Amino acid sequence: MEKTDRIELVCPAGSLPALRAAVDNGADCVYIGFRDNTNARNFGGLNFDLAAAREGLVYAHRNGVKVLLAINTYPQPDTWERWVKAVDAAAELGFDAIIVADPGLMRYAARAHPQLRLHLSVQGSATNYEAINFFHRHFNVRRAVLPRVLSVAQVEQVIRNTPVEIEVFGFGGLCVMVEGRCTLSSYVTGESPNMSGVCSPAKAVRWEQKPDGLEARLNGVLIDKYGAHENAGYPTLCKGRYRAGNDVYYAIEEPASLNVLELLPELARIGVVAIKIEGRQRSPAYVAAVTRVWRQALDHCLRDAAHYAVQPAWAGELRKMSEGQQHTLGAYHRPWK
Repeated sequence: MEKTDRIELVCPAGSLPALRAAVDNGADCVYIGFRDNTNARNFGGLNFDLAAAREGLVYAHRNGVKVLLAINTYPQPDTWERWVKAVDAAAELGFDAIIVADPGLMRYAARAHPQLRLHLSVQGSATNYEAINFFHRHFNVRRAVLPRVLSVAQVEQVIRNTPVEIEVFGFGGLCVMVEGRCTLSSYVTGESPNMSGVCSPAKAVRWEQKPDGLEARLNGVLIDKYGAHENAGYPTLCKGRYRAGNDVYYAIEEPASLNVLELLPELARIGVVAIKIEGRQRSPAYVAAVTRVWRQALDHCLRDAAHYAVQPAWAGELRKMSEGQQHTLGAYHRPWK
């Protein structure tokens, strides 16, 4: 695959105001989902009905921005038609690509709508070039979004061995598991994120104010307890605090956001074609601020990579948008790899 002199900035939108914020602040692509469990951010009050999707497409395309539709959960035999209709709607409305995880749905899309561009979702859990090439060979997948578990050296190896465009996450929430393979939420709630479209479904979340702090529970299981001056995060099993031995701490994963601004020259060098921002569940203000910073950083890097440096103002703005106001390079930084 030829290296590109431009890296696309792919930004999230859970609503029309968020889509407009992404477009207005410099996104190259915006990704959205329909208002049901065909997408992996199936929260109440989020996402797009057909009318809103049509309006968003018009606004984005008028401004030269592409729109991608996430249909990245796994249909079951009794609900197959819902996913098929989502693919049909994407083709009819004129989405620039769909982001898909299920091979059966890829086959349907490739046969019924061969002109519709397919991107392999991170929920497809493709962590090596053999898997990505399989989807390219059988379904003409044009781009793959890599799970957030690979080092930069491993990403480079993938890029060297596939004709498929490679998109990586650059900012936002982390997943401690290989996306698409986590069973933590379903273990406690009985609902798989791969099918229901949400990790920690809202109906299972309970907040209880106790004399010694605010308790966060998921289906009755105590996930965390917050003191008077602590910011409470949305309760997910992987980011809860647990008693291990005599200590209570973040035993699985600390709340922190991925931020790879400092790696941009390296990602450009190895041939990454797109940087994805996580956060369809976040506010339009978040989308606007994060998109604006990343637009500036990408333009600076691609204009003069040799003199690129992360500006303090960028880092400060992104820190305010981060979980726990902490940044991490996640798995990208593994010096021993």
